Amino acid sequence: MSSLHRRIGADIERRILSGEWPPGARVPTEAELTAEYGCARMTVSRALTDLSARGLIVRRRRAGSVVARPPVHSAVLDIPDIAAGIAGRGMAYGYELIERRVREATDVEAWLGDQGVLSIVCLHRADGAPFALERRLIGLAATPEAADEPFTGISPGGWLLKRAPWTEAEHRISAVAADRETALRLDLPPGEACLKLERRTWADGRGVTWAWQTFPGQAYDLVARFSPARPEAR
Repeated sequence: MSSLHRRIGADIERRILSGEWPPGARVPTEAELTAEYGCARMTVSRALTDLSARGLIVRRRRAGSVVARPPVHSAVLDIPDIAAGIAGRGMAYGYELIERRVREATDVEAWLGDQGVLSIVCLHRADGAPFALERRLIGLAATPEAADEPFTGISPGGWLLKRAPWTEAEHRISAVAADRETALRLDLPPGEACLKLERRTWADGRGVTWAWQTFPGQAYDLVARFSPARPEAR
Protein backbone atom coordinates (compact mmCIF):
# COMPACT_ATOMS: atom_id res chain seq x y z
CA MET A 1 0.00 0.00 0.00
CA SER A 2 2.83 2.37 0.83
CA SER A 3 4.32 2.62 -2.65
CA LEU A 4 0.91 2.71 -4.36
CA HIS A 5 -0.43 5.59 -2.31
CA ARG A 6 2.70 7.57 -3.19
CA ARG A 7 2.23 6.80 -6.88
CA ILE A 8 -1.38 7.94 -6.75
CA GLY A 9 -0.33 11.15 -5.02
CA ALA A 10 2.48 11.75 -7.52
CA ASP A 11 0.09 11.26 -10.46
CA ILE A 12 -2.36 13.80 -9.05
CA GLU A 13 0.42 16.24 -8.18
CA ARG A 14 1.80 16.06 -11.73
CA ARG A 15 -1.60 16.88 -13.19
CA ILE A 16 -1.97 19.85 -10.85
CA LEU A 17 1.50 21.33 -11.37
CA SER A 18 1.32 20.87 -15.14
CA GLY A 19 -1.91 22.87 -15.25
CA GLU A 20 -3.95 19.92 -16.52
CA TRP A 21 -6.05 20.33 -13.37
CA PRO A 22 -6.24 24.08 -12.66
CA PRO A 23 -7.21 25.65 -9.31
CA GLY A 24 -10.81 24.83 -8.47
CA ALA A 25 -10.93 21.75 -10.70
CA ARG A 26 -12.65 18.70 -9.26
CA VAL A 27 -10.38 15.84 -8.21
CA PRO A 28 -11.77 12.34 -8.88
CA THR A 29 -13.62 10.91 -5.93
CA GLU A 30 -12.18 8.19 -3.72
CA ALA A 31 -14.50 5.69 -5.41
CA GLU A 32 -13.33 6.77 -8.88
CA LEU A 33 -9.66 6.58 -7.93
CA THR A 34 -10.16 3.23 -6.23
CA ALA A 35 -11.61 1.85 -9.45
CA GLU A 36 -8.90 3.47 -11.61
CA TYR A 37 -6.01 2.07 -9.60
CA GLY A 38 -7.66 -1.18 -8.52
CA CYS A 39 -6.74 -0.66 -4.88
CA ALA A 40 -8.31 -0.36 -1.46
CA ARG A 41 -10.17 2.85 -0.63
CA MET A 42 -7.88 3.37 2.36
CA THR A 43 -4.90 3.65 -0.02
CA VAL A 44 -6.61 6.40 -2.02
CA SER A 45 -7.69 8.19 1.15
CA ARG A 46 -4.12 8.24 2.40
CA ALA A 47 -2.87 9.73 -0.88
CA LEU A 48 -5.53 12.47 -0.79
CA THR A 49 -4.81 13.22 2.86
CA ASP A 50 -1.12 13.76 2.05
CA LEU A 51 -1.99 16.07 -0.86
CA SER A 52 -4.34 18.07 1.35
CA ALA A 53 -1.72 18.43 4.09
CA ARG A 54 0.70 19.84 1.50
CA GLY A 55 -1.83 22.41 0.30
CA LEU A 56 -2.35 20.95 -3.19
CA ILE A 57 -6.01 20.04 -2.76
CA VAL A 58 -8.91 20.98 -0.52
CA ARG A 59 -11.00 18.10 0.80
CA ARG A 60 -14.66 18.86 1.42
CA ARG A 61 -16.94 16.54 3.29
CA ARG A 62 -19.57 15.08 0.94
CA ALA A 63 -18.58 17.52 -1.83
CA GLY A 64 -15.32 15.79 -2.73
CA SER A 65 -11.90 17.32 -3.34
CA VAL A 66 -10.84 20.24 -5.55
CA VAL A 67 -7.47 21.63 -6.58
CA ALA A 68 -6.42 24.32 -4.10
CA ARG A 69 -6.09 27.92 -5.16
CA PRO A 70 -2.68 29.50 -4.47
CA PRO A 71 -2.82 31.97 -1.56
CA VAL A 72 -3.07 35.55 -2.81
CA HIS A 73 -2.01 37.13 0.47
CA SER A 74 1.58 35.95 0.42
CA ALA A 75 4.21 36.76 -2.13
CA VAL A 76 7.96 36.78 -2.09
CA LEU A 77 9.10 40.30 -2.86
CA ASP A 78 12.56 41.66 -3.39
CA ILE A 79 13.70 44.71 -1.46
CA PRO A 80 14.40 47.24 -4.21
CA ASP A 81 16.58 50.33 -4.10
CA ILE A 82 14.28 53.24 -5.02
CA ALA A 83 17.18 55.13 -6.60
CA ALA A 84 17.98 52.19 -8.87
CA GLY A 85 14.31 51.76 -9.71
CA ILE A 86 13.95 55.41 -10.76
CA ALA A 87 17.15 55.23 -12.81
CA GLY A 88 15.80 52.09 -14.44
CA ARG A 89 12.85 54.14 -15.68
CA GLY A 90 15.27 56.51 -17.37
CA MET A 91 14.60 59.29 -14.88
CA ALA A 92 16.90 61.37 -12.69
CA TYR A 93 16.85 60.42 -9.02
CA GLY A 94 16.70 63.03 -6.28
CA TYR A 95 16.76 62.66 -2.50
CA GLU A 96 15.83 65.07 0.29
CA LEU A 97 16.34 64.45 4.02
CA ILE A 98 13.45 65.98 5.95
CA GLU A 99 14.08 64.79 9.50
CA ARG A 100 16.69 62.74 11.34
CA ARG A 101 16.80 62.05 15.08
CA VAL A 102 17.87 59.37 17.53
CA ARG A 103 15.40 58.40 20.23
CA GLU A 104 14.38 55.52 22.45
CA ALA A 105 12.19 52.77 21.01
CA THR A 106 8.57 52.63 22.10
CA ASP A 107 6.98 49.41 23.31
CA VAL A 108 5.67 48.73 19.81
CA GLU A 109 9.17 49.24 18.41
CA ALA A 110 10.92 47.09 21.02
CA TRP A 111 11.64 44.37 18.43
CA LEU A 112 14.25 46.80 16.99
CA GLY A 113 16.39 46.33 20.10
CA ASP A 114 17.21 48.17 23.30
CA GLN A 115 19.85 50.58 21.96
CA GLY A 116 17.39 53.12 20.59
CA VAL A 117 16.27 53.86 17.05
CA LEU A 118 17.25 56.31 14.36
CA SER A 119 14.08 57.94 13.02
CA ILE A 120 14.26 59.30 9.47
CA VAL A 121 11.79 61.06 7.21
CA CYS A 122 12.88 61.63 3.61
CA LEU A 123 11.53 62.30 0.15
CA HIS A 124 12.50 60.54 -3.07
CA ARG A 125 12.13 62.39 -6.37
CA ALA A 126 12.02 61.35 -10.01
CA ASP A 127 12.95 64.03 -12.55
CA GLY A 128 12.36 66.58 -9.79
CA ALA A 129 8.82 65.47 -8.99
CA PRO A 130 7.92 63.78 -5.67
CA PHE A 131 8.02 60.01 -6.09
CA ALA A 132 7.79 58.59 -2.55
CA LEU A 133 7.61 59.84 1.02
CA GLU A 134 9.51 57.57 3.38
CA ARG A 135 9.38 57.25 7.14
CA ARG A 136 11.88 54.80 8.58
CA LEU A 137 13.20 53.50 11.88
CA ILE A 138 16.62 51.85 12.07
CA GLY A 139 17.43 49.70 15.08
CA LEU A 140 20.76 50.80 16.50
CA ALA A 141 21.29 47.49 18.30
CA ALA A 142 21.67 45.72 14.94
CA THR A 143 23.26 48.61 13.02
CA PRO A 144 25.01 50.95 15.52
CA GLU A 145 27.02 52.60 12.73
CA ALA A 146 23.81 54.20 11.44
CA ALA A 147 24.00 56.63 14.37
CA ASP A 148 27.04 58.28 12.77
CA GLU A 149 25.65 58.44 9.23
CA PRO A 150 24.06 61.84 8.44
CA PHE A 151 21.97 60.46 5.53
CA THR A 152 22.15 63.78 3.76
CA GLY A 153 23.64 62.37 0.56
CA ILE A 154 22.36 58.79 0.58
CA SER A 155 18.94 57.36 1.32
CA PRO A 156 18.61 55.06 4.34
CA GLY A 157 17.27 52.25 2.16
CA GLY A 158 20.24 52.38 -0.19
CA TRP A 159 22.65 52.59 2.74
CA LEU A 160 21.10 49.59 4.50
CA LEU A 161 21.17 47.44 1.38
CA LYS A 162 24.94 47.92 1.25
CA ARG A 163 25.79 47.90 4.95
CA ALA A 164 23.20 45.74 6.74
CA PRO A 165 22.24 42.62 4.76
CA TRP A 166 18.86 41.20 5.84
CA THR A 167 17.95 37.55 6.31
CA GLU A 168 14.18 37.92 6.80
CA ALA A 169 11.65 40.47 5.60
CA GLU A 170 7.95 41.19 5.96
CA HIS A 171 5.93 43.33 3.54
CA ARG A 172 2.49 44.84 3.89
CA ILE A 173 0.94 46.69 0.93
CA SER A 174 -2.20 48.80 1.22
CA ALA A 175 -4.16 51.49 -0.59
CA VAL A 176 -4.48 54.67 1.48
CA ALA A 177 -5.76 58.21 1.16
CA ALA A 178 -3.06 60.85 1.52
CA ASP A 179 -3.24 62.67 4.84
CA ARG A 180 -2.47 66.39 4.98
CA GLU A 181 1.30 66.06 5.53
CA THR A 182 1.72 63.29 2.96
CA ALA A 183 -0.31 65.22 0.40
CA LEU A 184 1.84 68.32 0.98
CA ARG A 185 5.11 66.41 0.57
CA LEU A 186 3.95 64.52 -2.52
CA ASP A 187 2.28 67.58 -4.08
CA LEU A 188 -1.13 65.91 -4.09
CA PRO A 189 -4.64 66.96 -3.07
CA PRO A 190 -5.50 65.72 0.43
CA GLY A 191 -7.29 62.38 0.21
CA GLU A 192 -5.64 61.41 -3.09
CA ALA A 193 -5.24 57.66 -3.58
CA CYS A 194 -1.76 56.39 -2.70
CA LEU A 195 -0.03 53.06 -2.33
CA LYS A 196 1.69 52.41 0.99
CA LEU A 197 4.41 49.81 1.40
CA GLU A 198 5.29 48.84 4.97
CA ARG A 199 8.42 46.76 5.39
CA ARG A 200 10.20 45.18 8.36
CA THR A 201 13.54 43.40 8.12
CA TRP A 202 15.66 41.28 10.41
CA ALA A 203 19.23 40.00 10.31
CA ASP A 204 19.72 36.68 12.08
CA GLY A 205 16.76 37.39 14.35
CA ARG A 206 17.69 40.99 15.21
CA GLY A 207 15.43 43.80 14.06
CA VAL A 208 17.10 46.01 11.46
CA THR A 209 14.53 48.46 10.14
CA TRP A 210 10.85 49.35 9.96
CA ALA A 211 9.92 51.51 6.99
CA TRP A 212 6.80 53.05 5.47
CA GLN A 213 6.99 54.29 1.87
CA THR A 214 4.00 56.11 0.39
CA PHE A 215 3.73 56.52 -3.38
CA PRO A 216 1.24 58.52 -5.47
CA GLY A 217 -1.14 55.94 -6.92
CA GLN A 218 -0.19 56.65 -10.52
CA ALA A 219 3.56 56.55 -9.87
CA TYR A 220 3.99 53.04 -8.54
CA ASP A 221 3.13 49.57 -9.72
CA LEU A 222 3.90 46.19 -8.21
CA VAL A 223 5.05 43.47 -10.56
CA ALA A 224 5.87 39.95 -9.44
CA ARG A 225 7.05 37.18 -11.71
CA PHE A 226 6.99 33.66 -10.40
CA SER A 227 6.47 30.08 -11.47
CA PRO A 228 4.81 27.09 -9.83
CA ALA A 229 7.01 25.51 -7.22
CA ARG A 230 6.83 22.17 -5.51
CA PRO A 231 5.14 22.68 -2.12
CA GLU A 232 8.17 21.54 -0.17
CA ALA A 233 10.20 24.37 -1.77
CA ARG A 234 7.82 27.16 -0.73
